[in-house]
Amino acid sequence: MPRGKTYPAWTPRVNEETPGPGRKCLQWAGQPANLPEMSGLRRKLETASATTFSAYAIGAAFTAYFCMYAFRKPFAAAGFEGMLGGVIGLKIALVIAQVVGYALSKFVSIKFVSEISASRRAITLLALIAAAEAALLLFAVLPPGGKVIAIFLNGLPLGAVWGLVYGFLEGRRTSELLGAGLSTSYIVASGVVKTVGAAWLHAGVSESWMPFVTGLCFAPLFVLSVWLLRQLPPPSADDEAARTVRRPMRAPERRAFVGRFTFGLVTLTGLYMFLTAYRDFRDNFAAEIWSALGWGDKPAVFTASELPVALLVMAALASIYRIKGNRTALLAIHGLMAAGTVLIGGATLLFDLGIISGAVWMVALGVGLYLAYVPYGCVLFDRLIAATGAIGTAVFMIYVTDAFGYAGSVGLLLFKNFGGAELSWLDFFRGFSYATAVACTGAFFVSGLYFSRRTHASAEDVPE
Repeated sequence: MPRGKTYPAWTPRVNEETPGPGRKCLQWAGQPANLPEMSGLRRKLETASATTFSAYAIGAAFTAYFCMYAFRKPFAAAGFEGMLGGVIGLKIALVIAQVVGYALSKFVSIKFVSEISASRRAITLLALIAAAEAALLLFAVLPPGGKVIAIFLNGLPLGAVWGLVYGFLEGRRTSELLGAGLSTSYIVASGVVKTVGAAWLHAGVSESWMPFVTGLCFAPLFVLSVWLLRQLPPPSADDEAARTVRRPMRAPERRAFVGRFTFGLVTLTGLYMFLTAYRDFRDNFAAEIWSALGWGDKPAVFTASELPVALLVMAALASIYRIKGNRTALLAIHGLMAAGTVLIGGATLLFDLGIISGAVWMVALGVGLYLAYVPYGCVLFDRLIAATGAIGTAVFMIYVTDAFGYAGSVGLLLFKNFGGAELSWLDFFRGFSYATAVACTGAFFVSGLYFSRRTHASAEDVPE
């Protein structure tokens, strides 16, 4: 049903955070009852068409997460040559430190983001970004050893941003469209902020100050985007009927959900560790890989190579929106992700045989990688929650897989430094592409088979 239908401004809800007889209170669809009356913009969104609402929500969420990358990834555009303590390369140490901070944040956020109330998301987002930028200021003024600590502190707040932004979007009938739009942000943003960072370096800004300056440029836009997200009305009654009610997931609910689907969730989490390590390596050492391919003097390649990737992945994920049956959609998502990992292996083989160029190879790898990777952050667990009928939030499993995923990234970097130091960045990446393709394609098949047996077809899953 289109969003154009007018819904009551206030509906009775149970406030789970209020104990005793006072629990029954009027609550604005997930918002505390003491909030002021809805803003004019929120009223307009409440009665907007599905197209208008989706465009607004995608724009706000895309911009917020895009800007977050300006506080996380610009440092990867710099070389940071030299060794730290004569043991490990400085850039590898910086990447590992930030990833460790980011991963630790994901573990903390399994509880923090799963339980946070809707009314606190916006102010929390602003506080997290302010803390990340403060850490970049420390990064600018400290010596190499101190920079490692500063970039670790930079990663700590940023790991919670995705879940807070996605919390504004999940549980809606258009969640695939909204999630696809949000997910393209980090595909494009990583390249854009590295292009901006490289431009500042060419303008004379030092490697130490470049990350802080780049983040400062995007701060006003981030504040605006968070305010726009804050105006989104919560899921309607029709949304909840189609995708189940979404509410904070306490410890008992989290344990019950994991206990119910242990094997499948463990398989998906192990698979995600591979994908995250692969994605992080391609992202953090893009400058070195592109240089080996002969594009080292063209900073715009970071952005130009990711634009077609974002468009193709968004189109593929948005097509899932047309599948009404949640079980059918869940299995279709598995098939789409497996196709992505097959593309990684196939494109690498064609590159090794000299059939495609390095630039085409990198774009093809991007498409394959993100077809497999992006659904974890949006549609995969949103449809899994809906297909199983569990009452909770997709953000919980998004953060479980994310937390363990970055452990895989750290392990890969340590292996490259101590076990594969003799290999060039390009040769190491080629070999890891084959390993990712084989391992992940097999795991997607196993996971799809498992969930096909653990979920039941609804009326919408049965062809007419």
